[in-house]
Parts: sequence; C-alpha cells; structure tokens
Amino acid sequence: MQNWIGWLMDLMKSLLSQIIKRVDAAAVAKASTYRTNMNIGTKGLDLIRFFEGLELNAYQCAAGVWTIGYGHTKDVQQGMTISEARANEMLAEELNEYESYINGLVTVELNQDQFDAMVSWVYNLGVGNLKASTLLKVLNAGDYDGVPAQMMRWNKAGGKVLEGLTKRRQAEADLFCGN
Repeated sequence: MQNWIGWLMDLMKSLLSQIIKRVDAAAVAKASTYRTNMNIGTKGLDLIRFFEGLELNAYQCAAGVWTIGYGHTKDVQQGMTISEARANEMLAEELNEYESYINGLVTVELNQDQFDAMVSWVYNLGVGNLKASTLLKVLNAGDYDGVPAQMMRWNKAGGKVLEGLTKRRQAEADLFCGN
C-alpha cells in the first residue's frame, strides 16, 4: 500500500512539475514576444531633425552618400532638390520604417525616451548595423545600463571619428538614460 501511495505521489509531482513548466514556458514566450508597438515622440523627432539638419538640395554626407531632406538617402541623386514639405513627408515615411525596426527587433520593454533614442540611432546607422550590433544584444539581454556605452562606439564615418557623430551619440545616450 505504501509503495502504491508513494508511486501515486511521485506521479502527481511529475504531472504538476510538467504543468508548471508549460505555464512558465508560455509566460516566458508571451513576455518575450509581446511589446506594445511604439511611435517616436517629440524628443526623438527633435533630436533627428537637429542632427540631420534640413537640406533641400542633394549633397554627399561624410560617408560619401547622396543625401537630402532630413538625412534621406534612398534614391537620392546629384542635383536633386525638394521642398520643405516634401522633406517632412519623407521623414514621416521613413520614421514609420525605422520605428518598425525597433518594434520588431527589440524584445525588452522600452520607455518613450529609450525608444526615441533607439529610433534616432538606427535612423542614422541603418537596420543592418542594428541587427549585427552588440548594442542590440546588450539591450535584449535587459542590460539597460550597458546601452549608452554601446551607442557611443558608433561615432565614425569612413574609419574616422567625427565630432558631429560623437555629439549625436552622446545626445542619444543621454536621451536613452532619460536626460
């Protein structure tokens, strides 16, 4: 009789353990994949506009890429000109794209300042750099304190440290920290 009760107790422990593991796995999966999609806020938009500047005539940036508007690079050609209204439209269109990169690739919760800083960073550097970066790994590991230092590493163009990029990375790091 005691063997039977012992066996039954072991079976119940095993079943309960399996149920707990399944519930825990489901909770972890839900928590790691669920994040509210966010949109850039005023601070992030102001930061991008400030550091990108508004150029209505196409120019080559420090990396030699043809650029217009607020840092728009897609399909830009030498001699191209746009209006300020078109520059704002282009920025709004692109921000939707860059917001989706952060919403899709970042698996931890972000506050508005953190989200804005990340959108500015990826807007300037591109999604390929984000995907391959230690910054994304650090952030997705939940190491929020390690993110600013990772942001600061991206201050070069053409292999040279640029003062403007250093200032931008500092502004993004400060915004990420809520400053």
